[in-house]
Parts: sequence; C-alpha cells; structure tokens
Amino acid sequence: MRGILLVAIGYAIISCADAAVKWALPQIGIAGAMLWRGVFGAVTVAVIARAGGTPFAALWPVNLRLVSTRSLLHCVVSCAFYAAWFLGMPLADSYAVAAVSPLIMTLLAIPLLGETVGWRRWTSTLIGFSGVLVMLQPGGSLWRWETGVLLGAMVLLALTRLWTRVLARTDTPATITFWLMVAHIPAGLVLMPAFPPPETLFPSGGIMLALAALGCGNAMAHMLFARAFAMAPVSVLAPFEYSPLIWGLPLGLLIWGDWPSNTTFAGAAIVIAAGLYNLYRERLRARLARQAAAL
Repeated sequence: MRGILLVAIGYAIISCADAAVKWALPQIGIAGAMLWRGVFGAVTVAVIARAGGTPFAALWPVNLRLVSTRSLLHCVVSCAFYAAWFLGMPLADSYAVAAVSPLIMTLLAIPLLGETVGWRRWTSTLIGFSGVLVMLQPGGSLWRWETGVLLGAMVLLALTRLWTRVLARTDTPATITFWLMVAHIPAGLVLMPAFPPPETLFPSGGIMLALAALGCGNAMAHMLFARAFAMAPVSVLAPFEYSPLIWGLPLGLLIWGDWPSNTTFAGAAIVIAAGLYNLYRERLRARLARQAAAL
C-alpha cells in the first residue's frame, strides 16, 4: 500500500511537471528543456539527499552500467515526449499513447524478470494493443508521426521501469534519480545544434519558474517511483501508469482547451481495460502460488 501511495503521488507530480514543460517548450525548445530539467533535477536530488544525511559520495551507483544505460534510455523517452508536445500534441493524447506501457511491461517481464504469462494474459495484451489501432485510425487526431515515435519510446519506458525494480536491489532511490537527471544535461547539450531554443536558453520570469518546476517535480517524482518499485511488485504498480490520464485531461483542458477525440477515448479504454485484467490475473496467479506453497 505504501508503494501504491508513493507511485500515485509521483504520477500526480510528474503530470504537473509535464504541463509546465509543455507550456515552456515554445520559448525554450526541446534541447533547452532537457538541459534545464537535468540541472534543476540534479540539484534537487542532491539537496534532498544531503538534507537526509546522505553524503554526495554515496550517490555514486553500485550498478554503474545499468544505472547509466537506464538513464540514457530515459533521455530518449523524454526527448520523444518533448518533441510531441513541441509540435502540438495534447497532454491527454500523449498519455493515451503511453497507456500501452504496462502491456509492454507485461511482455518484457518474461525475459527480464523470468515471469510466466499464460494464455489469458497473452490474449488480453493482444486485445489491449488493438486499442492502439483504434486510436490510430487514419485521419484521426492521433494519426501523426509523433504517435509512432511515442510508441517506440514506450518500449524504452517499459524497459526502464523494469530496470528500476532490478536497481532497487543495489542502489538507493536518490542514486537512481540523481544520475537520471544528470544524464539529461549532456543529452540537452548534444541536441542543442539540432533543436536550438526558439527564443533564448536563459529565459526570465514565468518560463524559468516553469523549468524549475519541471526539474524539481521530475526529481521528486522519480525518487518516489524508485522507492515504490523497491516496495511493491511491478505488476501491482504498472496500472498506475494510467493515472496521468486523470491529470492530463483537466490540465490540458484548463491550459490549452484540448479535448481528446472519441477514438482516443475508446482506444485508451480498451488499452486500460486490458492492463487492469492483466493485473487481476497476476494477483490471482500469485495468490494461487502462495496457497500451493502453504500446502
């Protein structure tokens, strides 16, 4: 229950941070958003860790290779989202596409975590992916190349979520999050020639506050995620990947007046229903396994 509470709070925070960066992107650009997210995020983690009595040296990762790989892959995910928002994709639409992540996690857990997936979960997962086809109807609001980029990024996102569970065995939430934030700094610098800021890299006033909210919010949310995945199984926390839809819809409507199309709602409903069924089957399988072990 504590893991569920932490991950739910984390998604609420990160949804607000996403709204902040989407608002700032027209001025700061994709590379600038990556860079400032890394700066503000890394500083936030270091301050929180220091306040908790953790010396800076303790942030050095135990599993350096996996922490580094995970951090770099997550930069690709961030860049994909920022590109989609920069080009005008509404928050709720991007979150609807991201709803496939738990289904991908179900499949990736087979080779990575050694989990067994029965025919019922295979069937529900395939049905869930059919919901993506509903969202991607030709001529619909999600019939755009940015959707394909996001779907590819969801494979990487699912992979990083599973690796969070693996890293929880060796590294602290502060360590995992700190290096994730740090990785965004060189990523932003590398992307700068291709995606320079439309206006300025050093904005003032509200834009800088939005970027600070982006970095600080992401840092706090990812620390909560890392702690939650150390407390609870992936199968229990995966359905909360859908909770940004709850936040993204009112945020998008309030700030930009965005309202998803009916096909987006219908497709997202199919994807979410399949994910929740997978959760039910996983819980049932675990309960039967415990009962068999007790006999």
